[in-house]
Amino acid sequence: MTKPILLVIAGFFLSTFIFTNAACNKETICKATIKCVDSAGIAVNNAAVLVYATVKTPTSTQTFTADLKANGNTDASGEVKFTFKLPAIYDIRATYAVAAKTYSGAAIIKLEEGKTVIKQVQLR
Repeated sequence: MTKPILLVIAGFFLSTFIFTNAACNKETICKATIKCVDSAGIAVNNAAVLVYATVKTPTSTQTFTADLKANGNTDASGEVKFTFKLPAIYDIRATYAVAAKTYSGAAIIKLEEGKTVIKQVQLR
């Protein structure tokens, strides 16, 4: 009779140990895919994309751009991909110059732990 009780207790401790270790090793990598399109919805190749965090200090009403930023250019499918270590909310600014005209677009993206978030930015 004590043997089944010992098995139940051992199973409880083993499962607690496994689930506790799994929670401690939680995936915090966040991926962002930014897709730039024109007003017709066609992918824009070689658009310059800046992903950055805007911060407001508690003692001031002014905001500034934090050191957390990344930039890159879109590929032929209009996409550029970024990887961050932790979740955050970032601003996106994309620009594309053709002939004498510059097109731009902006958006906000919220990154989540262990996920890839896709955001489309329309350049006008």
